[in-house]
Amino acid sequence: MFRTTFNPKTMEGDVIVNLSLINKQDFEDVLKIFSLAINSGLAVSPMLKVLHEGDSIGDKVIGKDEVGFATVCSITIDGILLKAGVMVKPRFGGLVEIRDGVPIRFTNVLTYQSTTIDPLEVLMSQELTSVMEMLRTGTGKILANLREAPMVARDIIDSTLSDMVDAGITGILEVGEPNTRILDVPVERDHLGIVVIGGTNPMAIVQEHGIPIRTNAMSTLMNINELKHINEI
Repeated sequence: MFRTTFNPKTMEGDVIVNLSLINKQDFEDVLKIFSLAINSGLAVSPMLKVLHEGDSIGDKVIGKDEVGFATVCSITIDGILLKAGVMVKPRFGGLVEIRDGVPIRFTNVLTYQSTTIDPLEVLMSQELTSVMEMLRTGTGKILANLREAPMVARDIIDSTLSDMVDAGITGILEVGEPNTRILDVPVERDHLGIVVIGGTNPMAIVQEHGIPIRTNAMSTLMNINELKHINEI
């Protein structure tokens, strides 16, 4: 969060990315799934980078017969809010039950304090999601995160989130009212809740299709100009 430098007004700076690795033979199928998920709004941003054998990202080198996808992580949103002067506190990652296209409540949750691994990475590994079912029927479980922010920063939060949407970062599922439960979860006094769609939802759909995928959440930082829109790939 502290190292994020992306400015949604200028479209310059570094964002946090997740790195997902697949077998080269699955590339076309995975790209179609990613396109479906991202164009359906089930991602933080439509921007990503495809990495091929021998390419490097952070301290990782893409191996033989592997393809990597660098996608924008939801923690980027926290970093942008932080740079705008809003002290955001990530509470937990979890599964949100969607019914007839409407977010209802968090079901399974895992706090950031209770794990050294990204909570959504853990939940995805348990195969608890039904993201594809949600896309087909409007009902299912998707990955999302809950953040808390001081209610006195509401105006700054609203304007910053608006700038993010203009910049193509559309991963906000819901913003709650101060001192009010959000998706059936209570928030700290004098705070409001912000529910952010998990950046690993496209990977969850790939997994639901039985395609092997290995995801490292919050893998590294990358300049936004290195990424391309999914529809350009």
